[in-house]
Amino acid sequence: MNKKTIEDIDVNGKKVLVRCDFNVPLDENKNITSDNRIVAALPTIKYLMEHGAKVILCSHLGRPKGKVNPDFSLAPVAKRLSELLNKDVKLANDIIGDSAKELTNAMQAGNVVLLENVRFDEREEKNDPEFSKELAALTDGIYVNDAFGTAHRAHSSTEGVSHFVNTSVAGYLMEKEVSELSSAISNPERPFVSILGGLKVSDKIGVIENLLTKVDKILIGGAMACTFFKAMGYEIGESKCEDDKLDEANRILKLAEEKNVKLVLPIDSHIANDFSNDADNKFVDIKDGVPAGWEILDIGPKTQEMFTEELKDAKTIVWNGPLGVNEFDNYRIGTEKIAKAIASSSAKCIIGGGDSAAAVKKIQKESNTTFENIYISTGGGASLEFLEGKELPGIACLNNK
Repeated sequence: MNKKTIEDIDVNGKKVLVRCDFNVPLDENKNITSDNRIVAALPTIKYLMEHGAKVILCSHLGRPKGKVNPDFSLAPVAKRLSELLNKDVKLANDIIGDSAKELTNAMQAGNVVLLENVRFDEREEKNDPEFSKELAALTDGIYVNDAFGTAHRAHSSTEGVSHFVNTSVAGYLMEKEVSELSSAISNPERPFVSILGGLKVSDKIGVIENLLTKVDKILIGGAMACTFFKAMGYEIGESKCEDDKLDEANRILKLAEEKNVKLVLPIDSHIANDFSNDADNKFVDIKDGVPAGWEILDIGPKTQEMFTEELKDAKTIVWNGPLGVNEFDNYRIGTEKIAKAIASSSAKCIIGGGDSAAAVKKIQKESNTTFENIYISTGGGASLEFLEGKELPGIACLNNK
């Protein structure tokens, strides 16, 4: 990574603003159901504390749409951080107001203050210069971005603030994310296989095009496969399909052929007569077509076997997006089967957030094993744009080494 990190600067006695990704899941009683994102930020926070910084943390949580909403308060995060750091983390009850100024002005070296949800101010998502400037004014001119999951968004706390400080650097998590993804993409051990799932071809066109210049094979599942099926002339019943992307699907199939990249589509599907876990369901071969009134909700058993076989000799795997409808137990079987194949593989594997990451984490939990070969990225959208070859604003704004 050619960007400066926290280790390249002197933070002793300085107020440092750190953008974290504390967008954690909460239950109805505002209890955190997974603190993975908080734990991921700890190395950076601890390093700054140990080196005498006054650590000011900020993050978004959910989508409060620019308005103060207690349902999206970072109070549960402050509580969990206090427990994990074994130190009182004070929560400001605003972002740049009196509370934030009072708490940050009173800080001693090694103290930690968490600002309230940055999206409580509508100017955050607009990357408003005035708001960015006021965030910067809380610091001694140092900004650390450790939120890879939001690095693809040019918001005040992810990009704007960098224009009003002297020093902008990466935290440990940002550095790790970039180096893991970069090494997989630019210097992969071969065969290099990509697995792409999810809902829309349109979300992944750029990714597929970029990967076609780098990988040896692409396996495609999820609803996005349906657009390819229709483009190839197969009947897909009521399956989700982007009719305006059929030409794009055909172009990608042709491009894969030209680049000599094996593009593997499902050969059978698990279909249902309604979009529900309890609907009537059965397996069909794609060549036989999906009957009217039925829709594809997962890859079928033959495809599960075929994909597993295709992954056997892989040395590098990049996976983004589920292969079926993950919110239904009956239709996450394909995703879980492929997660198991990856877990038992020796290939270096990068999982790009979301449902595919959840499937791997579930297997890790059930088997009580952490798979050394698997790196789970904290950023779904960010890792996708990175794979597409785009420059992410939250990384571009950091100082070069």
